[in-house]
Amino acid sequence: MSFLTTPADSTASGEVAELYAADRARQGYVANYTKVFALRPEVYRAWAGLNGAIKSGMDLRHYELATLAAARRLRSTYCALAHGTILRDKFFDAPTVQRIATDHRDAGLDATEIAIMDFADRVARDATAVTAEDVDQLRAQGLSDADVFQIALAAAARCFFSTVIDAVGAEPDSAYHTSVESDLREVLTVGRAIADVEGGLAR
Repeated sequence: MSFLTTPADSTASGEVAELYAADRARQGYVANYTKVFALRPEVYRAWAGLNGAIKSGMDLRHYELATLAAARRLRSTYCALAHGTILRDKFFDAPTVQRIATDHRDAGLDATEIAIMDFADRVARDATAVTAEDVDQLRAQGLSDADVFQIALAAAARCFFSTVIDAVGAEPDSAYHTSVESDLREVLTVGRAIADVEGGLAR
């Protein structure tokens, strides 16, 4: 499930037990990324606060598109699956999300959404290569400087989270084998394989 020895569910106590219980209540199992962050619950709390503050300042659809673009660039299967699933559940059907994940410029998105994904991709790829012209392209779509900053925040936050969980080998949860359509799951698997149903490495 990861390269690390993480707190066992059966012996979890205090903040760790609370984290695990919250996952089980929300989705019926404890996510592999939660087990990793259980090694430092205070860091997880800080991350949740930061990410919540970022998300609250954006249109949710724009946030999810920016996050998917960054996750794809970072080759984070875990985050691509998580946010691709949200896009499927809240905004699009599965074939459309599949098209977005494959080529967002040819998926029926509007010009503003394409520009948002382009910018998030650039931030995740190499923030030092972002230019004033890149920002001007977002302004040309009617986005304010605060909007541009929000996209940068969403992409940069994803760099933190995706990098941490991939660096310690956290596998995307085996539940994705059944909760995501096979064709969509395939295009969202951009890095690490999904854990098998026994919780080991996918074969």
